[in-house]
Amino acid sequence: MKHLLIIIVLFFGLNHLGAQNQPTELQTTSKLALAYYNAKDFEKAAPLLLEVYNLSKNNYYFRLFLNALLETQNFEEAETQIQNEIKKQRTPNPEFLIHHGYVLKAQKKLKEAEEKYKEALGRIPANKGSILVVANVFTQWQEFEWAKKTYLKGREEIPQEQFNYELARAYLYLRDYEQMMEEYLNLVRQDEKQLPRVQSALASAMRIDVDDGLRSNFREQVLKRIQAEPSVIGYNRLLIWFFLQERQFGGALRQSLALDRRTGEEDTQIFQLGQMALNNKMYDEAERAYNYLVDKGEDSPLFVPAYVQNIHASFLRFTTGNAEAQTDGLELAGKFEHSLEMLGYSAGTLGLISDYAYLLAFYLDQTEKAISVLEKGLEIPRLKPEESGMLKTEMADIYVFSGDPWEATLLYSQVIDANKNNSLGDEVKLKKAKLGYYMGNFSWAKAQLDVLKASTSKLTANDAMELSMLIGNNLNLDTTAVPLQMFARADLLFFRNKDADALATLDSIAEIFPYHSLTDNILYRKAKIEIDQNNFEIAAEYLQEITDNFSYGLLADDALFTLADLYNYHLNEKEKAKELYRMMLTRHPGSVFTEESREKFRELRELYPDVLTSPQEEIILQDSIPDELN
Repeated sequence: MKHLLIIIVLFFGLNHLGAQNQPTELQTTSKLALAYYNAKDFEKAAPLLLEVYNLSKNNYYFRLFLNALLETQNFEEAETQIQNEIKKQRTPNPEFLIHHGYVLKAQKKLKEAEEKYKEALGRIPANKGSILVVANVFTQWQEFEWAKKTYLKGREEIPQEQFNYELARAYLYLRDYEQMMEEYLNLVRQDEKQLPRVQSALASAMRIDVDDGLRSNFREQVLKRIQAEPSVIGYNRLLIWFFLQERQFGGALRQSLALDRRTGEEDTQIFQLGQMALNNKMYDEAERAYNYLVDKGEDSPLFVPAYVQNIHASFLRFTTGNAEAQTDGLELAGKFEHSLEMLGYSAGTLGLISDYAYLLAFYLDQTEKAISVLEKGLEIPRLKPEESGMLKTEMADIYVFSGDPWEATLLYSQVIDANKNNSLGDEVKLKKAKLGYYMGNFSWAKAQLDVLKASTSKLTANDAMELSMLIGNNLNLDTTAVPLQMFARADLLFFRNKDADALATLDSIAEIFPYHSLTDNILYRKAKIEIDQNNFEIAAEYLQEITDNFSYGLLADDALFTLADLYNYHLNEKEKAKELYRMMLTRHPGSVFTEESREKFRELRELYPDVLTSPQEEIILQDSIPDELN
């Protein structure tokens, strides 16, 4: 009995070891086969792929095996292997009939190929799984018309399964956008929960729609459906989504407002649309969205945030547009005052308080009143360190503006001490270092800036590095620090909104110290001042000079990105902006502006498609296309 037990144990142990070795052999062979296949060494790949298929019985490898034979035009062996597999089957498997048909088609035997495809179609069992498998095999061989026929056969034989989504994909591959949209819209009508799936599929389709045929077709068909079937809310939501893809915030907002009048449930989306418009400097659309929500009354849960953002939109419009119009500034200040009287000083109105104080100090020259507003804000109970720190920081900025650096230094230090573990602390350290720079304490300022290069905030670290390098590159070049002192004075004047004095100071540096290393910095500061005064064409000239003559300087990426934004938002030359964003990505791939440039380039490329000029640009710029559309 002992010997018998040992024999049994050894027998099962050896079998177990064999079972363990088999997957290893399969994995090794498949890896080698795929390596040869991907390297297009089809003669070596073919026998290995057949071996893997025989071991795994996975039809994926059989299709690759056939394709390898077709690449080497070994049609006879391909047909022989297919027939061998069919002989093993009780009834011919539609998949292998399709394979046979494709091999015949590759030999230009089109009539025989069509007969095999028809036979495959006739042998599909009437169940969803079989329909999907057969259609997928047709799709893999790029026989999209036959894939469509397969789904239509399934729809006919299994009425409860309409195959809308699958048919839409088949129509996409056939470039039949009208029928594709019909299927997607039918799917949305049947079940609005399918909307995200449809949106994702359409987004992928639109990325490869080079002639914009799909976009025009989409809008036309959706609008027809909305008119014909107004009860299907999903159509409206799909159209809103489309407008957002096209950056048409006005159209998206109009549809959202119309939909809200029917459902009363679109407040959140309308608020989000306002935010999107605001972020894209489309102040009219932003104010329309916020006004609509405000008009719903104080009982609306979004009344206060919409009211606050509405005033913020007006503030941004003023500070980036007609800031020299004192009457407009005073009128805006009246709105702020009325808003704070109505809503009160609270954590929910901190944005209003901050904007109001900034307007009073920097544009209306009412610094005492601005300080008073901020002090009242600091009396709000239970403010978080970041919240009180934000108000104190603005107060310190106002003291810098009004010429009281000592009070500003004290406030900056308080904020830094209370916010050691968040990004505000580093931001204020940067402000304090800049104040030292304004005052001519260059060595101290540079030491602080060098520490801030390691900030977790990329923007803070980038600004710190630029100012540190500005000081380091220009402090010891002359026997005197006068040029840098004059430049720092100009920066302070610019901060205090004394643009004319700042420009005069910058011009003096250029006259007294021609060909100084500060030249590109002077050009960049002049550009920022001209932008501040809405002289966008003059600013563009300064930035272009930096791009042309200082392309390897510290400010090269800043100048190029700012120039691209000018053409995009202010000079309305979208093609030029697109090319400059493209240049940002290829010239300055490590810039802090890289991600934003890529996003803006993609937006403009959808509006103004073109052919990329090199594989390197394709890698840097092109969106990835989902596997299902490859």
